[in-house]
Amino acid sequence: MMPLPDSSSNSSLGRIVNFPTSRAAAVTSENATVFPRVTDEPAGHVDNWGRDAGLFRRVTMLSEIRWSVSTGGDQHLPTRKGALIVVNARRFALAAVYSAFAISRAVDRPVRFVGRPDGGTFGALTQRLGGLLDHPDEVAGALRAGELVVCSASATTRPRDVGVIDHTLVGAAIRSNVEVFPAATMSSPFGRRARIEIGEATRRRQLRRGPLAEVDLADHVANDLTLLLTEMGEMTTATPLDWLPLSGIGGNR
Repeated sequence: MMPLPDSSSNSSLGRIVNFPTSRAAAVTSENATVFPRVTDEPAGHVDNWGRDAGLFRRVTMLSEIRWSVSTGGDQHLPTRKGALIVVNARRFALAAVYSAFAISRAVDRPVRFVGRPDGGTFGALTQRLGGLLDHPDEVAGALRAGELVVCSASATTRPRDVGVIDHTLVGAAIRSNVEVFPAATMSSPFGRRARIEIGEATRRRQLRRGPLAEVDLADHVANDLTLLLTEMGEMTTATPLDWLPLSGIGGNR
């Protein structure tokens, strides 16, 4: 069940989920994992924050009709800690959603994504799929609880452009003492193929504090994303569409 908000708190934060700071699952040996595997979750399981394991599995299987995603670099992600994964986004591509689904399959752990609506039927549905509010307090709570969280830069019309990264979400990772990973995404608006390449954690170049630290790290994540996109090469369809100057497919940009 979602904890009831404190009536004395700011009403604009009333719907933020308060994640616990420790995991309920116990570690039985040095090599045991702290986190439950997606493949081990029972069909009717709903966690304390509203994620429905059975619905998640059904929707991820349906998502494979739209996207055939290849995932690389998942070995960079921590196995026992939370992490913030920042992806680039092409407009209307739902990059954060399909990235969360694909990374979850690759690492066999629940992966949450930032950007669910606050209320309404669609907001309730995306919460059941692991969605979080686009708010640093909710993201920080998830990261402190050891969750993997995907957020996206602002959407662009050009596939190799990296939009603005919300430095307050990066700040949530800094405050939660977890790493931030760039993850380059490439997809085609006319085909099923999509790619995700997760890079190594972005390192803080300067030991700043406060908002300057957030902005500095967000800038470095954007630079790392741009480099990953350059290294990924082109997304092609093997059809004449590759010659058209459309976002996500060949042509001049």
